[in-house]
Amino acid sequence: MDAPCPLCVATESRDVLAANDYAVAFLDAYPVSRGHALIVSGRHVADLFDLSVDEQAALWELLSVVKRVLEEQYSPAGYNVGANVGLAAGQTVGHVHIHVIPRYEGDVDDPRGGVRWVLPDRADYWSSR
Repeated sequence: MDAPCPLCVATESRDVLAANDYAVAFLDAYPVSRGHALIVSGRHVADLFDLSVDEQAALWELLSVVKRVLEEQYSPAGYNVGANVGLAAGQTVGHVHIHVIPRYEGDVDDPRGGVRWVLPDRADYWSSR
């Protein structure tokens, strides 16, 4: 028997940071930084591109709301925002969600490139110039 979807369970049991008709946001259970949040589709769908235009818009509408909440609670210096879509992109939970990862001065030695580091061999384009 398959385990229940952890994000479906979380939408019912976690403290909500923000919500609308199609999505909900809460803190990540396995944060990579203080305030790491997830914006999760209300409908259980694995692929971001299988959501309707309205559902996709609802996810992104919550981004500004979540940012305001995180600013008040954690005062980060920046953010990484993104979604993993498909196994090749590293998706491990089959439910659409957007990561909102607060960044802090000094959390890594050199933050240049940000999300480009998902492909480390191609991330550093500035050294070859």
